[in-house]
Amino acid sequence: MYRKSKGTAAVLCFMGHLMIENRNGLIVDAELTRADGRAERGTAAAMLRRAPKRKRRRTVAGDKNYDTAGFVKDARKAGFTPHVAQNDTNRRSAIDRRVTRHGGYAVSQRIRKRVEEPFGWLKTVAGGRKLRHKGRHRNRAWYLLSAATYNLVRIARLDAETA
Repeated sequence: MYRKSKGTAAVLCFMGHLMIENRNGLIVDAELTRADGRAERGTAAAMLRRAPKRKRRRTVAGDKNYDTAGFVKDARKAGFTPHVAQNDTNRRSAIDRRVTRHGGYAVSQRIRKRVEEPFGWLKTVAGGRKLRHKGRHRNRAWYLLSAATYNLVRIARLDAETA
C-alpha cells in the first residue's frame, strides 16, 4: 500500500499474524500490524496473553525467530510451554533439554508448518496478496473477516470429511 507524503511515495507495509489450533488447523487469533522488524515476537506474546486461561499446560510452536530469552519468558508467563525451533547457530538456544526431551516437542515441530496453509488461502482465495484499502484499521478489518471466512470453509471441509 502506498501513501503520498510531501510529494514522495512512502510505502506502508503490514504484517499478518495468526495463531492456529494444531489439531484441526482452525484460526484461534488473528492480528494485522505494521511491519517494523520487531512486530512478530511482540504480537505473538500479546496473542498468548489474550488466549483464554486453562488449567492444563498448553504449548506454542514457532520457528527459529521465536527462540529468544524474552519470548520464551513471555510464553511461560502466559502459561504456555514454548516448543520453538532451536536457533543454536553461533549462540546458545533459549530452549533447553527439559523441553526438547519430550516426544511432544518433535510433534509440535512437525505440525507447526500447518500455519502456512491459512496464509496461502488468505493470499490466493481471499485476495490478500495486495491490500486494497487505505489505513491499518480497514485492512485489519478485512484481515479478521478473511480469517473468519477461512474458519467457516475449514469447518465445512472438516464436517464433510467426518460424514
